[in-house]
Amino acid sequence: MRFTIGKDILPHEYKGAVFNTESADRLHWVRVAFSVLFAVFIVRTLQLGLQSNDYRKYNMNDRQIESRADVVDRNGVVLAKSVKSGNIKLFPPRVKEKDVNNVANVIHEIAPMDYSVADALNIIRSNRRGLYIKKNATEEQMKLIKLAHKKYDCFEIEQFTQRRYPQRNVFAHVVGFAGKDEGLEGVEFTYDKYLRENKDPLKLSIDSRVQNIFHEQLTVAMNKYNAKGAMGMLMNSSTGEMIAMVQLPDYDPNNINAIPVNTRRFKLMRDNFEMGSIFKIFNTALAYENGLQNKDYKIDEPLMIYDKFGRPAMRKPIDDVSSFKRDVVKKGGHKTLKAPEIMLYSCNVGSARIALDLPDGAQKEFFERINFNKPLQLEFGKTERAITYKTWGPTERATAAFGHGISVTPMHLLLAVNAMTNGGIYIYPTLLKRNIGAVRGERVLSSEISAKLRDIMFHIAEETTAKKARVKGIEVGGKTGTAEKRNRDGTTDKNRNSTVFTGIFPVSAPQYIIIVMLDEPQGTKESGGWKTAAWNAVPTAGAILDGIMPLLFE
Repeated sequence: MRFTIGKDILPHEYKGAVFNTESADRLHWVRVAFSVLFAVFIVRTLQLGLQSNDYRKYNMNDRQIESRADVVDRNGVVLAKSVKSGNIKLFPPRVKEKDVNNVANVIHEIAPMDYSVADALNIIRSNRRGLYIKKNATEEQMKLIKLAHKKYDCFEIEQFTQRRYPQRNVFAHVVGFAGKDEGLEGVEFTYDKYLRENKDPLKLSIDSRVQNIFHEQLTVAMNKYNAKGAMGMLMNSSTGEMIAMVQLPDYDPNNINAIPVNTRRFKLMRDNFEMGSIFKIFNTALAYENGLQNKDYKIDEPLMIYDKFGRPAMRKPIDDVSSFKRDVVKKGGHKTLKAPEIMLYSCNVGSARIALDLPDGAQKEFFERINFNKPLQLEFGKTERAITYKTWGPTERATAAFGHGISVTPMHLLLAVNAMTNGGIYIYPTLLKRNIGAVRGERVLSSEISAKLRDIMFHIAEETTAKKARVKGIEVGGKTGTAEKRNRDGTTDKNRNSTVFTGIFPVSAPQYIIIVMLDEPQGTKESGGWKTAAWNAVPTAGAILDGIMPLLFE
């Protein structure tokens, strides 16, 4: 509807109307009421203005400070909170002689570790115009000073809001931290708009109890194996809820200025690693998809790859570790293995032969299917792009089969392995606690093949490299991976590697998936100098699982 003042609001034209005294009286009283209300408004405004000026003189006003919503874990434990704070300043010249002792007692009361009563008396009698007596004061300390200021008129509070992180280092890379006006890292950055515009806490899917156990055991492992770094994640296999995400070294978000910028980098999302034999899970899935699962593959001799001219295409042939040759080839008497056995015993030569037997383009298509060809756009951030081959010749196909030459982020790996084992659905993760409802996912593998892979992973945890991850009372399936790091010239460095374990449980119907990684672990006396995943990542995962099982199935 369109209004024209004086016409549409009063639609009937005023022509020859008789003056109505009753209406005039009503209008008169309306004007009187409006005048009274306007006068009250003016008086109150002047009062507030004078009061504000009086308070503002010493910054004692109780103005509403802009804050952010709390961040809590799935059980309501506070992970980030905005807390009122302030710097308290004393103006000695304003202290009256009769109030000196009382003011000194107030100073001692709010900062007993900093000032004795004698110290307080000395600064009151100094010639200084003003000085800070307490920085980052608590709300209780500020309340006390406000009461004292009303009596003695000698204090000032520079009030502000601080973002505090009660869990300190444990949630550093997940929660991140906020600056003066906005979130800068982690959840504080990703959900900045919500945190600024809402009062209700942001409830994460992370369980602080589980997170603390991850942090504790990864710290133990990092020290025990003298590792450069350690990482771990736990996710609900069907809902995609992240239950734990820990990365070491970490930092205290309450004191970010003391930490190197590189330490803040969320490597679980932003750094690529070669994952070694974990990739045999994908290679075995491809074998099943292409009907190669029952074919016998020769595994008792190294495999050299040749180019189209018959020349060696590699510096050295593909081979297996000495323990495989000793236990499987020599003691076991195996000269050939089928695809499930190749994954069970983690055979490089057999995995390469399967890959060379696949149709052209099969590996490339499979890795694209599980998103290894792009960065992941997740609701809580973007991952780094995985590093894969541009061309897929025989050498690339063979080495990709056992996880060399392709680098992915730990998050890429977690989601891909989960899809291989949860029935074949690629689930997108969340850091928010999910209610019952639809979960975003895509089918990338048949449920039948997924069940076959779970069975092999169960036998790996029971019989071979992942035995130290077993936990009483629940069936765990797993796979290990060890990858030598590369030098700048592309050659491998046998002195530096990364190790990883991925596990699922319960095997028959996985509810959770775990990944544990160690960056450049060293051999120990206990391991006989070995620094492969079976000797460090696996027992670390076992210690974590032993601690969290009662919490997950309580």
